[in-house]
Amino acid sequence: MNKAVKIIECPRDAMQGIKDFIPTEKKVQYIQSLLRVGFDTIDFGSFVSPKAIPQMVDTAEVLAQLDLSKTESKLLAIIANTRGATDASVHKDIDYLGFPFSISENFQMRNTHKTIAQSVVTLSEILEIADKSHKEVVVYISMGFGNPYGDPWNVDIVGEWTERLAKMGVKILSLSDTIGSSDAENISYLFSNLIPAYPNIEFGAHLHTTPTTWFEKIDAAYKAGCRRFDGAIQGFGGCPMAKDDLTGNMPTEKMFSYFTQKKAHDLNAMSFESAYNEATKIFSVYH
Repeated sequence: MNKAVKIIECPRDAMQGIKDFIPTEKKVQYIQSLLRVGFDTIDFGSFVSPKAIPQMVDTAEVLAQLDLSKTESKLLAIIANTRGATDASVHKDIDYLGFPFSISENFQMRNTHKTIAQSVVTLSEILEIADKSHKEVVVYISMGFGNPYGDPWNVDIVGEWTERLAKMGVKILSLSDTIGSSDAENISYLFSNLIPAYPNIEFGAHLHTTPTTWFEKIDAAYKAGCRRFDGAIQGFGGCPMAKDDLTGNMPTEKMFSYFTQKKAHDLNAMSFESAYNEATKIFSVYH
């Protein structure tokens, strides 16, 4: 039997770049529908500067209104610094703190206004905060499959950072392609090299994609041993710091179909259809 995959649904990623403010009650209604599906984790919000991501200013309010009594899905919040980690850590219902860590110096400066060296210090402080508040940290290696800035990138560089982060105590690493730059070949190469070399690290794939390349990306990651996948229903969203209208999040419905054929997930099909319809309602109005 195939090992079950973990599917992480990312409404935060889908919503964060939308300029018109989505009312808190609409966010709650949508996330509540996602909590019924059976996703491993919901990336539901972020504790970051409201100037940077104004859409997520109500994350704490959204959390307070969620009914978590009938779900086994865990909650993840994105943070970009120690202040965000401190703000998120006071909420007992948050299981994971997600930290974007770019191995592209240019993108790390764009995204967090810190150098890589400064971000290492920040991550160390975040890990300490998470440990004290009994939360886990998911580190997203942004630009994990290359970058458009000419910054050095290859599998050895990703491997060196994996080793360094593992020594710091990071247990979950999600390779993020951010601008949809990954292809089947480098996805397969990275995961097939890293997963056997670091058996104590849980590797994930946060892939952005164009509508025609989703299959080859998911297929390559799965066949290379990856069992943790991020997505957003209908492929909404992407990175607002690296905007490309053709490149969106990995559509969860595509993964649902792919992993149904592999008999590798246990998501509730009827609840998924309901959540898909809720997504259509929200994103047809707010986009």
